[in-house]
Amino acid sequence: MSEVKQALARVGYLADEPAALVAYLAQELGKPVLVEGPAGVGKTELAKAISRATDRTLIRLQCYEGLDEAKSLYEWNYRKQLLRINAQQQQPPDASSASPPGASGSDSGRASTLDEIFSEEFLLTRPLLEAIASTEPVVLLIDEIDKTDQEFEAMLLEVLSDFQISIPELGVIEARTHPIVVLTSNNSRELTEALKRRCLYLWLDYPEVEREMEIVRLHAPELDARLARRLVEVIHMVRQLDLKKPPSIAESIDWARALLLLGADDIDSSVFERTMSIIVKHRSDIDLVAERIGVQLGSPPGLEAGAAG
Repeated sequence: MSEVKQALARVGYLADEPAALVAYLAQELGKPVLVEGPAGVGKTELAKAISRATDRTLIRLQCYEGLDEAKSLYEWNYRKQLLRINAQQQQPPDASSASPPGASGSDSGRASTLDEIFSEEFLLTRPLLEAIASTEPVVLLIDEIDKTDQEFEAMLLEVLSDFQISIPELGVIEARTHPIVVLTSNNSRELTEALKRRCLYLWLDYPEVEREMEIVRLHAPELDARLARRLVEVIHMVRQLDLKKPPSIAESIDWARALLLLGADDIDSSVFERTMSIIVKHRSDIDLVAERIGVQLGSPPGLEAGAAG
Protein backbone atom coordinates (compact mmCIF):
# COMPACT_ATOMS: atom_id res chain seq x y z
CA MET A 1 0.00 0.00 0.00
CA SER A 2 2.85 2.40 0.78
CA GLU A 3 4.33 1.70 -2.66
CA VAL A 4 0.98 2.58 -4.27
CA LYS A 5 0.84 5.79 -2.25
CA GLN A 6 4.35 6.74 -3.38
CA ALA A 7 3.55 5.86 -7.00
CA LEU A 8 0.48 8.12 -6.93
CA ALA A 9 2.54 10.92 -5.38
CA ARG A 10 5.12 10.61 -8.17
CA VAL A 11 2.42 11.30 -10.76
CA GLY A 12 1.08 14.32 -8.83
CA TYR A 13 -1.71 12.84 -6.68
CA LEU A 14 -1.34 13.06 -2.88
CA ALA A 15 -3.51 10.19 -1.69
CA ASP A 16 -4.48 9.76 1.95
CA GLU A 17 -4.46 6.33 3.61
CA PRO A 18 -8.01 5.27 2.60
CA ALA A 19 -7.46 6.25 -1.04
CA ALA A 20 -4.11 4.47 -1.22
CA LEU A 21 -5.59 1.37 0.40
CA VAL A 22 -8.51 1.20 -2.03
CA ALA A 23 -6.21 1.78 -5.02
CA TYR A 24 -4.01 -1.08 -3.81
CA LEU A 25 -6.92 -3.46 -3.18
CA ALA A 26 -8.49 -2.67 -6.56
CA GLN A 27 -5.36 -3.95 -8.29
CA GLU A 28 -4.83 -6.98 -6.04
CA LEU A 29 -8.46 -8.13 -5.71
CA GLY A 30 -9.58 -7.12 -9.20
CA LYS A 31 -12.71 -5.41 -7.90
CA PRO A 32 -14.23 -2.14 -9.15
CA VAL A 33 -13.99 0.94 -6.93
CA LEU A 34 -16.90 3.29 -6.27
CA VAL A 35 -15.64 6.74 -5.24
CA GLU A 36 -18.27 9.12 -3.84
CA GLY A 37 -18.02 12.67 -2.55
CA PRO A 38 -18.81 16.29 -3.38
CA ALA A 39 -17.82 17.70 -6.74
CA GLY A 40 -14.23 18.81 -7.07
CA VAL A 41 -12.49 16.68 -4.43
CA GLY A 42 -10.34 14.65 -6.85
CA LYS A 43 -12.46 11.58 -7.64
CA THR A 44 -11.85 11.68 -11.38
CA GLU A 45 -8.23 12.68 -10.84
CA LEU A 46 -7.69 9.55 -8.72
CA ALA A 47 -8.58 7.35 -11.71
CA LYS A 48 -6.29 9.38 -13.95
CA ALA A 49 -3.47 9.09 -11.40
CA ILE A 50 -3.91 5.30 -11.16
CA SER A 51 -3.69 5.20 -14.95
CA ARG A 52 -0.44 7.19 -14.97
CA ALA A 53 1.07 5.31 -12.03
CA THR A 54 0.38 1.87 -13.55
CA ASP A 55 1.19 2.86 -17.17
CA ARG A 56 -2.28 1.79 -18.25
CA THR A 57 -4.36 3.52 -20.91
CA LEU A 58 -7.33 5.43 -19.47
CA ILE A 59 -10.71 4.70 -21.10
CA ARG A 60 -13.38 7.13 -19.89
CA LEU A 61 -17.15 6.80 -20.06
CA GLN A 62 -18.69 10.16 -19.17
CA CYS A 63 -22.19 9.50 -17.86
CA TYR A 64 -25.19 11.73 -18.47
CA GLU A 65 -28.97 11.53 -18.25
CA GLY A 66 -30.32 9.27 -20.96
CA LEU A 67 -27.08 7.36 -21.57
CA ASP A 68 -27.90 4.01 -23.18
CA GLU A 69 -26.19 0.83 -24.36
CA ALA A 70 -25.52 2.19 -27.85
CA LYS A 71 -23.35 5.00 -26.46
CA SER A 72 -21.68 2.98 -23.70
CA LEU A 73 -21.36 -0.61 -24.98
CA TYR A 74 -21.54 -0.89 -28.77
CA GLU A 75 -23.69 -0.27 -31.81
CA TRP A 76 -23.73 -1.55 -35.36
CA ASN A 77 -22.45 0.58 -38.22
CA TYR A 78 -25.80 0.72 -40.02
CA ARG A 79 -24.54 2.87 -42.89
CA LYS A 80 -21.71 0.45 -43.66
CA GLN A 81 -24.09 -2.50 -43.35
CA LEU A 82 -26.52 -0.90 -45.80
CA LEU A 83 -23.74 -0.24 -48.31
CA ARG A 84 -22.66 -3.88 -48.12
CA ILE A 85 -26.24 -5.11 -48.62
CA ASN A 86 -26.71 -2.83 -51.65
CA ALA A 87 -23.40 -3.97 -53.13
CA GLN A 88 -24.40 -7.60 -52.64
CA GLN A 89 -27.75 -7.06 -54.35
CA GLN A 90 -26.12 -5.42 -57.35
CA GLN A 91 -23.78 -8.33 -57.98
CA PRO A 92 -24.87 -10.62 -60.87
CA PRO A 93 -25.81 -14.16 -59.82
CA ASP A 94 -23.05 -16.73 -60.09
CA ALA A 95 -24.37 -19.60 -62.18
CA SER A 96 -21.45 -21.84 -61.27
CA SER A 97 -22.31 -21.82 -57.56
CA ALA A 98 -24.84 -24.45 -56.58
CA SER A 99 -27.45 -23.74 -53.91
CA PRO A 100 -28.14 -26.26 -51.15
CA PRO A 101 -31.01 -28.67 -51.85
CA GLY A 102 -34.36 -27.10 -51.05
CA ALA A 103 -32.95 -23.55 -50.91
CA SER A 104 -32.88 -20.91 -53.59
CA GLY A 105 -29.72 -19.01 -54.46
CA SER A 106 -31.25 -15.76 -53.22
CA ASP A 107 -32.02 -17.28 -49.81
CA SER A 108 -28.51 -18.61 -49.30
CA GLY A 109 -27.02 -15.32 -50.47
CA ARG A 110 -29.21 -13.39 -48.08
CA ALA A 111 -28.15 -15.59 -45.15
CA SER A 112 -24.51 -15.19 -46.08
CA THR A 113 -24.88 -11.41 -46.22
CA LEU A 114 -26.56 -11.29 -42.82
CA ASP A 115 -23.77 -13.36 -41.28
CA GLU A 116 -21.23 -11.04 -42.84
CA ILE A 117 -22.72 -7.70 -41.78
CA PHE A 118 -23.11 -8.83 -38.16
CA SER A 119 -19.39 -9.39 -37.69
CA GLU A 120 -16.73 -7.42 -35.84
CA GLU A 121 -15.94 -5.54 -39.05
CA PHE A 122 -19.27 -3.69 -38.70
CA LEU A 123 -19.16 -3.24 -34.91
CA LEU A 124 -18.63 0.22 -33.41
CA THR A 125 -17.07 -0.21 -29.97
CA ARG A 126 -17.91 2.19 -27.16
CA PRO A 127 -15.94 2.68 -23.90
CA LEU A 128 -17.24 -0.38 -22.00
CA LEU A 129 -16.64 -2.82 -24.86
CA GLU A 130 -13.35 -1.12 -25.69
CA ALA A 131 -12.11 -1.73 -22.13
CA ILE A 132 -13.27 -5.36 -22.10
CA ALA A 133 -11.85 -6.18 -25.53
CA SER A 134 -8.54 -4.37 -25.06
CA THR A 135 -5.46 -6.55 -25.42
CA GLU A 136 -3.50 -4.19 -23.14
CA PRO A 137 -4.31 -3.53 -19.44
CA VAL A 138 -6.46 -0.40 -19.04
CA VAL A 139 -8.12 1.75 -16.40
CA LEU A 140 -11.85 2.13 -17.06
CA LEU A 141 -13.32 5.33 -15.60
CA ILE A 142 -17.13 5.43 -15.39
CA ASP A 143 -17.51 9.08 -14.42
CA GLU A 144 -20.56 10.48 -12.58
CA ILE A 145 -22.55 7.25 -12.56
CA ASP A 146 -25.22 8.96 -10.43
CA LYS A 147 -26.39 10.91 -13.52
CA THR A 148 -27.71 7.71 -15.13
CA ASP A 149 -30.80 5.70 -14.18
CA GLN A 150 -31.21 2.32 -12.49
CA GLU A 151 -31.70 0.56 -15.83
CA PHE A 152 -28.21 1.60 -16.85
CA GLU A 153 -26.84 0.37 -13.51
CA ALA A 154 -28.49 -3.00 -14.10
CA MET A 155 -26.79 -3.21 -17.50
CA LEU A 156 -23.43 -2.56 -15.82
CA LEU A 157 -23.74 -5.53 -13.47
CA GLU A 158 -22.56 -8.09 -16.05
CA VAL A 159 -19.51 -5.95 -16.80
CA LEU A 160 -18.62 -5.37 -13.15
CA SER A 161 -19.31 -8.94 -11.97
CA ASP A 162 -17.89 -11.11 -14.75
CA PHE A 163 -15.96 -8.61 -16.87
CA GLN A 164 -17.77 -9.75 -19.97
CA ILE A 165 -20.32 -8.36 -22.44
CA SER A 166 -23.03 -10.34 -24.25
CA ILE A 167 -23.69 -9.42 -27.89
CA PRO A 168 -26.58 -11.46 -29.32
CA GLU A 169 -25.10 -11.62 -32.84
CA LEU A 170 -21.56 -12.51 -31.72
CA GLY A 171 -21.93 -14.21 -28.34
CA VAL A 172 -20.10 -13.41 -25.10
CA ILE A 173 -16.96 -11.28 -25.23
CA GLU A 174 -14.79 -11.84 -22.15
CA ALA A 175 -12.07 -9.53 -20.89
CA ARG A 176 -8.69 -10.33 -22.40
CA THR A 177 -6.95 -8.41 -19.61
CA HIS A 178 -8.39 -7.42 -16.25
CA PRO A 179 -9.20 -3.68 -16.25
CA ILE A 180 -9.03 -1.50 -13.14
CA VAL A 181 -12.53 -0.02 -12.92
CA VAL A 182 -13.22 3.26 -11.10
CA LEU A 183 -16.77 4.60 -10.80
CA THR A 184 -17.32 8.12 -9.48
CA SER A 185 -20.46 9.68 -8.03
CA ASN A 186 -21.27 13.15 -6.75
CA ASN A 187 -23.88 11.52 -4.50
CA SER A 188 -26.77 13.31 -6.24
CA ARG A 189 -28.88 10.15 -5.90
CA GLU A 190 -28.65 6.86 -4.06
CA LEU A 191 -27.09 4.10 -6.11
CA THR A 192 -28.53 0.58 -6.06
CA GLU A 193 -27.38 -1.97 -3.51
CA ALA A 194 -26.58 -4.42 -6.33
CA LEU A 195 -24.05 -1.99 -7.78
CA LYS A 196 -22.50 -1.11 -4.42
CA ARG A 197 -22.19 -4.78 -3.46
CA ARG A 198 -19.86 -5.39 -6.39
CA CYS A 199 -17.52 -2.49 -5.59
CA LEU A 200 -14.96 -1.42 -3.06
CA TYR A 201 -16.06 1.89 -1.56
CA LEU A 202 -14.22 5.16 -0.96
CA TRP A 203 -15.64 8.45 0.31
CA LEU A 204 -13.57 11.50 -0.63
CA ASP A 205 -14.23 14.83 1.07
CA TYR A 206 -12.54 18.22 0.97
CA PRO A 207 -9.10 17.90 2.59
CA GLU A 208 -7.98 19.58 5.79
CA VAL A 209 -5.98 22.80 5.60
CA GLU A 210 -2.57 21.14 5.89
CA ARG A 211 -3.33 18.50 3.26
CA GLU A 212 -4.74 21.05 0.82
CA MET A 213 -1.66 23.21 1.34
CA GLU A 214 0.49 20.25 0.28
CA ILE A 215 -1.66 19.73 -2.81
CA VAL A 216 -1.56 23.41 -3.79
CA ARG A 217 2.21 23.66 -3.32
CA LEU A 218 2.73 20.43 -5.27
CA HIS A 219 1.07 22.01 -8.30
CA ALA A 220 2.32 25.57 -7.64
CA PRO A 221 5.73 25.03 -6.01
CA GLU A 222 6.78 28.67 -6.46
CA LEU A 223 4.00 29.83 -4.14
CA ASP A 224 5.24 31.11 -0.78
CA ALA A 225 4.23 28.88 2.16
CA ARG A 226 2.66 31.80 4.04
CA LEU A 227 0.60 32.83 1.00
CA ALA A 228 -0.37 29.21 0.36
CA ARG A 229 -1.71 28.87 3.92
CA ARG A 230 -3.67 32.11 3.64
CA LEU A 231 -5.12 31.01 0.29
CA VAL A 232 -6.25 27.66 1.67
CA GLU A 233 -7.72 29.26 4.80
CA VAL A 234 -9.74 31.65 2.64
CA ILE A 235 -10.90 28.72 0.48
CA HIS A 236 -12.10 26.90 3.61
CA MET A 237 -13.93 30.01 4.78
CA VAL A 238 -15.68 30.23 1.41
CA ARG A 239 -16.68 26.55 1.54
CA GLN A 240 -18.37 27.08 4.88
CA LEU A 241 -20.89 29.42 3.23
CA ASP A 242 -24.14 28.16 1.73
CA LEU A 243 -23.09 28.26 -1.92
CA LYS A 244 -24.48 26.68 -5.07
CA LYS A 245 -20.99 25.48 -5.90
CA PRO A 246 -18.18 25.48 -3.32
CA PRO A 247 -14.68 25.91 -4.79
CA SER A 248 -12.97 22.67 -5.75
CA ILE A 249 -9.36 21.67 -5.16
CA ALA A 250 -8.63 22.30 -8.85
CA GLU A 251 -9.89 25.86 -8.40
CA SER A 252 -7.63 26.31 -5.38
CA ILE A 253 -4.71 25.37 -7.63
CA ASP A 254 -5.91 27.72 -10.37
CA TRP A 255 -6.16 30.57 -7.86
CA ALA A 256 -2.63 29.88 -6.61
CA ARG A 257 -1.25 30.01 -10.15
CA ALA A 258 -3.18 33.20 -10.87
CA LEU A 259 -1.74 34.88 -7.77
CA LEU A 260 1.75 33.90 -8.93
CA LEU A 261 1.14 35.43 -12.36
CA LEU A 262 -0.19 38.63 -10.78
CA GLY A 263 2.76 38.86 -8.40
CA ALA A 264 0.53 39.02 -5.32
CA ASP A 265 2.29 38.61 -1.99
CA ASP A 266 -0.89 38.61 0.12
CA ILE A 267 -4.63 38.18 -0.21
CA ASP A 268 -6.33 41.36 0.91
CA SER A 269 -9.80 42.60 -0.01
CA SER A 270 -8.55 44.22 -3.23
CA VAL A 271 -6.76 41.10 -4.52
CA PHE A 272 -9.68 38.94 -3.47
CA GLU A 273 -12.21 41.10 -5.30
CA ARG A 274 -10.16 41.03 -8.51
CA THR A 275 -9.57 37.27 -8.50
CA MET A 276 -12.73 35.99 -6.81
CA SER A 277 -14.25 34.75 -10.09
CA ILE A 278 -11.56 32.04 -10.25
CA ILE A 279 -13.09 30.21 -7.29
CA VAL A 280 -16.71 31.44 -7.32
CA LYS A 281 -18.75 30.60 -10.43
CA HIS A 282 -22.36 31.68 -9.69
CA ARG A 283 -23.70 35.25 -9.64
CA SER A 284 -25.57 34.82 -6.36
CA ASP A 285 -22.51 33.17 -4.81
CA ILE A 286 -20.32 36.11 -5.84
CA ASP A 287 -22.54 38.55 -3.93
CA LEU A 288 -22.60 36.34 -0.84
CA VAL A 289 -18.85 35.69 -0.84
CA ALA A 290 -18.03 39.36 -1.46
CA GLU A 291 -20.23 40.38 1.46
CA ARG A 292 -19.04 37.76 3.96
CA ILE A 293 -15.40 37.14 3.03
CA GLY A 294 -14.44 40.42 1.41
CA VAL A 295 -15.17 42.35 4.60
CA GLN A 296 -13.04 39.99 6.68
CA LEU A 297 -10.13 40.25 4.27
CA GLY A 298 -10.11 44.00 4.70
CA SER A 299 -8.49 43.45 8.07
CA PRO A 300 -4.81 42.58 8.60
CA PRO A 301 -3.65 38.98 8.04
CA GLY A 302 -4.37 36.71 10.97
CA LEU A 303 -7.95 37.87 11.45
CA GLU A 304 -9.31 34.89 9.54
CA ALA A 305 -8.71 32.55 12.49
CA GLY A 306 -10.82 34.70 14.77
CA ALA A 307 -13.42 35.23 12.08
CA ALA A 308 -13.70 31.51 11.47
CA GLY A 309 -14.12 30.99 15.21
